[in-house]
Amino acid sequence: MHTMPAGLRAFKLSDPLPLCGRWKDHMPRDRDANVYARYIKARKFWRSKIEYKFKRDELQAILDEVQWAANKGDWGAIALLSHFYFDGLGHLDTNKVLDKDGEKHVALSRSAIAAGQAWGYYNLGVAHEYGYGGAAMDETISWAYFLRAAEMGSPDAQMALAEAYGQARRFEDERTMLLCAFHQGHGAAAHALGLAAEVRHQFGEAIRYYQEGVKLGYGKSATSLMLVFNPQYWGENDKNEEAELRKLQIYPDPERSGQYREIGEILSINPDLRLGQLDRVLPLPPAELPEWQGLDAALTPEPLGSPTY
Repeated sequence: MHTMPAGLRAFKLSDPLPLCGRWKDHMPRDRDANVYARYIKARKFWRSKIEYKFKRDELQAILDEVQWAANKGDWGAIALLSHFYFDGLGHLDTNKVLDKDGEKHVALSRSAIAAGQAWGYYNLGVAHEYGYGGAAMDETISWAYFLRAAEMGSPDAQMALAEAYGQARRFEDERTMLLCAFHQGHGAAAHALGLAAEVRHQFGEAIRYYQEGVKLGYGKSATSLMLVFNPQYWGENDKNEEAELRKLQIYPDPERSGQYREIGEILSINPDLRLGQLDRVLPLPPAELPEWQGLDAALTPEPLGSPTY
């Protein structure tokens, strides 16, 4: 039995639903534009191809830039550096530049907690769940961190609580927590809402959530829509489901299916992409399908003005 950290309380399924927080509410108001520019350039390069295709000097340059931006206090860079310590960077003998280091991952997560940021609480919950980085394995403490992280707006923690409520058959509360994460732009939550709607045979709602998931960079949502329009899928599908899809004016469409396949392949490499123009480039039926302009035409334009979190 370990001591509950100060400021935390145990998560109990019998308790009322926690607050639906927003992580951005706990981030600094100002962000250094020059530091951010170097960090985001390195991050975009890191997301530009599968890791095994990088050379060692390329990954070293990414690590150096992220480390520099983290040292300058950019919290996006600090979070990414924490991820690098969690997962390592370069998994081949020919390109490895950083080994996994649980203690440094936990230390950076604790620095985020000290600054009052949701992602640090979530990371500590995972650390206590598995007992790494010096954090004692303790399920009660782990879920206390998840609860606090969810209240502060961590979408990952809100997803964790949603799963717990679903397993307890508190389905409305599960949906509420998924919506908390979705409304913060979490693609995995959009996909989970789509899956839940599909189980209820609410296919129109499911397809709309999958489309939102694609906009938010979630590759599995693109795969789901690829299958919906794939003629082979229709041949193997439940006839009642096919009838419901036809009512929505959704039919086998190899062209749409191929476009979603292309998008899904790109998002599997770069989930940071946001496709805010997707409804114009690849609209759902009954809208007619315009000439395919490629994924770049669907991207959300870069925001103007000073960078924010």
